Amino acid sequence: GITTFLLVSSCLIMAVEDVEFLSPDGYTGEPVEDCVNTGDTAWVLFSAILVLGMMPALAFFEAGLLRRKNTLSIITEVFVGLALMQFMWYMGGFSLVYGTDLGGFIGGFDYFFMRNLGVECLPYAPQIPGLAFASFQSMFASVTPLLMTGAIAERMKFRSFLLFIFLWEILVYYPLAHWIWGGGFLMQWGVVDFAGGIVIHTSSGVASLILAIFLGHRIDFDLYHGEFPAHNIPLAAIGTALLWMGWYGFNAGSALSAGPLAAYAISATTVASTVGVLVWSLLSLLQHRHVHTIGWFLRLLHNL
Repeated sequence: GITTFLLVSSCLIMAVEDVEFLSPDGYTGEPVEDCVNTGDTAWVLFSAILVLGMMPALAFFEAGLLRRKNTLSIITEVFVGLALMQFMWYMGGFSLVYGTDLGGFIGGFDYFFMRNLGVECLPYAPQIPGLAFASFQSMFASVTPLLMTGAIAERMKFRSFLLFIFLWEILVYYPLAHWIWGGGFLMQWGVVDFAGGIVIHTSSGVASLILAIFLGHRIDFDLYHGEFPAHNIPLAAIGTALLWMGWYGFNAGSALSAGPLAAYAISATTVASTVGVLVWSLLSLLQHRHVHTIGWFLRLLHNL
């Protein structure tokens, strides 16, 4: 299986080289087009890196809350899943989402293997290079299926998990993202989704619920009343902190510019998360006379 994968990867790389990977026709390394705002580009690229950090943070958060014997499995699922999602996005996912609209349901093949995409700006992000926009959106495409790992923790085999997210990304995420962000029929109807409330959180949330119901309870679920003891709370705290930090790139980066909208997004993210934690902590003190550490981890992420 590994040998086959390496052979297929090598063939794809050679094919990509033949179509000038990541380089539009005629690009010779000259200064970028006049449409590019370097400040906005820097902000979007930095935001992409922040969102990238959310995925190992998710692995640490979930690993800390799981039982010790399942720590490595959840970390492996997240990291290998990230690699798979990124590979799929750059090979054809971006094109299926943001390529020429085909009947309002899916994008065309304009950008397969990242052809015709480089320094030119796209209508969706008119002040940054198309490649910067694709890089930022690749993080959304990667984190969305990985959010479902908490629903299948300890109950799905690794190979089954990879096959599921591979199919889910193609059959659910790419069409849905095109419908709302890529010029599909929902976008034409006026649907607006800033930072992925529908495309990312709703889609992964519904899929997680279906998976949890289908897979059923974990072993000893009733013994612990559904709340298994966390084996490493400091690891979960590190994951929570990194997720919190990455969420600023998630929300403010969606402004696609370093301007007032990004500032509003950062302020709203801060107020929502901190007020949520304070209110829950106050209610917990009034009812239980203490604040449960894992509880505020969860409330913080819920409010984000």
